Amino acid sequence: MSAPASAASGPVEITDSGDAPAPAWRPVLLLAGALGVVLLAVSARYGYHRDELYFRVAGRHPAWGYPDQPPLMPLMGRAVTAVFGDSLVALRVPAALFAAAGVVIAALTARDMGGGRRAQLLTAGAYAVCPFAVAVGHGFYTATLDLLLSTTIVWLVVRWVRTRDSRLLLAIGVVTALVLNVKYLAAFLLLALLAGLLLSGPREFLRRPMLAAAVLIVIAAVVPGLAWQAGHGWPQIDMAGAIADKGDFGGRPGFVPFQILLTGGLMSWLWIYGLWRTYRSDELRPFRFLGHAYLLLNVVFLITAGKPYYLSGLWAALWAAGAVEIERNGAPRGWGWAASVPVYALTGITTVLLTLPVYPVKRLADTPQPAINADSAETVGWPRFAAQVARVHAALPPEERAAATIVVSNYGEAGALDKYGPGLGLPHAYSGHNGYWYFGRPADTGGPTIVVGPDDVAEGAQLRRFWTDVRPVGRIDNGVGLDNQEQGKPIWVCRGQRGPWAKLWPEFRRLS
Repeated sequence: MSAPASAASGPVEITDSGDAPAPAWRPVLLLAGALGVVLLAVSARYGYHRDELYFRVAGRHPAWGYPDQPPLMPLMGRAVTAVFGDSLVALRVPAALFAAAGVVIAALTARDMGGGRRAQLLTAGAYAVCPFAVAVGHGFYTATLDLLLSTTIVWLVVRWVRTRDSRLLLAIGVVTALVLNVKYLAAFLLLALLAGLLLSGPREFLRRPMLAAAVLIVIAAVVPGLAWQAGHGWPQIDMAGAIADKGDFGGRPGFVPFQILLTGGLMSWLWIYGLWRTYRSDELRPFRFLGHAYLLLNVVFLITAGKPYYLSGLWAALWAAGAVEIERNGAPRGWGWAASVPVYALTGITTVLLTLPVYPVKRLADTPQPAINADSAETVGWPRFAAQVARVHAALPPEERAAATIVVSNYGEAGALDKYGPGLGLPHAYSGHNGYWYFGRPADTGGPTIVVGPDDVAEGAQLRRFWTDVRPVGRIDNGVGLDNQEQGKPIWVCRGQRGPWAKLWPEFRRLS
């Protein structure tokens, strides 16, 4: 094997053709299995997240794209419910499996960076207790599969750097084709990795014919979605501006601090140490591209007001870099096994308490969880929401009830009424939010429209643009005092529609 390049030398063009350390399969699989079991054990608590309700419906409207995402997650949601049944647990089993698989991929990344049993366990453990990984492993979100696939791409690149096996380039192309059909933002990770390899090497991949095959696979996979976007006026570009971090994660000042919180607070020192060692260690010099990619993405997302978890695909590799250095050279002062085990345990316990549905739902509002993990609050109250809309519908005179339509303010509300409304005798609900706008507009029945939202009574003036008679008849109350997006929203009954839906519906289109 070639001698490692000096830390001060030029771009590396070396390869380690020797065997990697043996995989620590048993303890790593135990960690992965433990995470999966925990996630499955709480999968039925609380209820659906609004995104899960959305995917249930979007999967019944298959398309090559949606204004807020590529097509893969809705299609997966449809496949899961068709095969395993239309239930919350059925959707969340794949999410738990994805999270468990991420633990294994993290350990393999450490192995391919030269890490033995200890480094693999340190890396796998960091992934298993990572608050972000656990939180997205609990639900069927785009981020759930995006995290796994992005982490896998980084591992495959690391493995290629070690082995120079051209088949890995093809594998990278296949996984890239998948992740770009989950989230277009993954392209930034790919470009950052490419830039990192061009800056510090190895650049040998540019001369491999298999790279062309990988590129063709990616192009074939993304062209249909890009054609859909082009044919619909590129709504994904508008969507990017709509979802830019406007303060949910502290804006630009909170970009780096929130990465520390999302990776476990005290545990985050491991990836920070790994990042530093990619620039200081001769042994890690072949993997310096990871440091370049991470720093470049920080700059890009700080400029574009991106969210801190957009870098999550690189976290496992940076944990691995830190763990490998600890295994080779000893831990920094104070970080031996005696110190590391309590930190992992404390991080794991804290992660469970702040991300998973472990509290009685009636007490959730009194815990810090909703403030730290807002998604947990969005899984409470959907059946009650549907029942409150149903009471308004049932209170209409019989002749109006038969012709009534329902329009709600976001896709979660529309998805909840799709799930629970038929059992309550409700008609189909419509929304202009994101992809739901494309799923169809109400029929011109001549009857009243029940509207949920806008958020305050003063917005009744907005509704009067579309109806002559606008009356608030109630407010949404989840019954547990939880401040989520639906809590306190007014319910209106609107009559005297000012025009046909074909004319009014474009005004209801909204991206967020």
